[in-house]
Amino acid sequence: MEKQVINLDLIIVGAGPAGLAAAVYASRSKLDTLVLENKIIGGQVRDSYRVDNYPGFPYITGEDLSNNFQKHALEAGAKIDEFDNIVSMKLGSEEKIVETSKKIYKPHAVILATGSNNRLLPVPEEKKFHGNGVHYCELCDGALYEGKDLIVVGGGNSAIEGAIVLSKFAKNLNIIHQFDYLQANKTNEEELATKTNVKFIWNSEVRHVLGESSVTGVQIENVKTGELSEVKTDGVFVYIGRVANNELFKHYIKLDNWGHVLTNENMETNIKGVYAAGDLRSKTIRQLTTAVSDGTIAALAAEKYIMERKRV
Repeated sequence: MEKQVINLDLIIVGAGPAGLAAAVYASRSKLDTLVLENKIIGGQVRDSYRVDNYPGFPYITGEDLSNNFQKHALEAGAKIDEFDNIVSMKLGSEEKIVETSKKIYKPHAVILATGSNNRLLPVPEEKKFHGNGVHYCELCDGALYEGKDLIVVGGGNSAIEGAIVLSKFAKNLNIIHQFDYLQANKTNEEELATKTNVKFIWNSEVRHVLGESSVTGVQIENVKTGELSEVKTDGVFVYIGRVANNELFKHYIKLDNWGHVLTNENMETNIKGVYAAGDLRSKTIRQLTTAVSDGTIAALAAEKYIMERKRV
């Protein structure tokens, strides 16, 4: 059976903060707007134990904030489809085609807000222990390690936020970081400093994960001296950055050297009518507030483009 072809104003690819902010503004502008999401609505912020740096919310869980974003977008009139995966995209200045497993969409404009994926621990054993000793989400898997020894790899905000949560479960928690200083905000650093079961292993990187059927430890290397040593652990939680999720469109859109989408200040890519917002975009600062800002700008720029296109 042939797929149904649907013409509409705007497709937003990704339902994280950037995509949902764009959906609110686009829908309020009376654009026929569809958000496509093949993972979880709310993006990576949904996994945050708490959010305390979003204006107007001194404290809110990531799940609650994500639910608020989703509710707002739906109430504004956006449609969200999280069950029809995109199988291909063709992005041109004159025609844009987004094909899902069930339908073919032909929008006037597209906003790319696909975010990023966890950067995997670069060791040979990652695949063997992925989800079974090597993890990337403290809220999802931290409770599995009640009273056990844990390792956190990384020293940025995500790593320290993860460590704060994991310290509630772990007997002992070692943080392994390639530098001799943290790259997190001071509030998180100060809270972590109150945890008596947390220690730091500086200037070090994980080279191997040890164990047969389960993780028993890691081999680390001191990046300054080259010395190898082993650290006992029952689980490893990894926070070493994220990789831009660009597989669907990387052959059409100009990217920087790290795979992030290049845009101007109006979130426009190299293709007319295609915009990018959020962590996917090439920029210096990636925060929840900047993602929402990107989505807002992209939606308003898309609305102007669509209105001009309709007048032709």
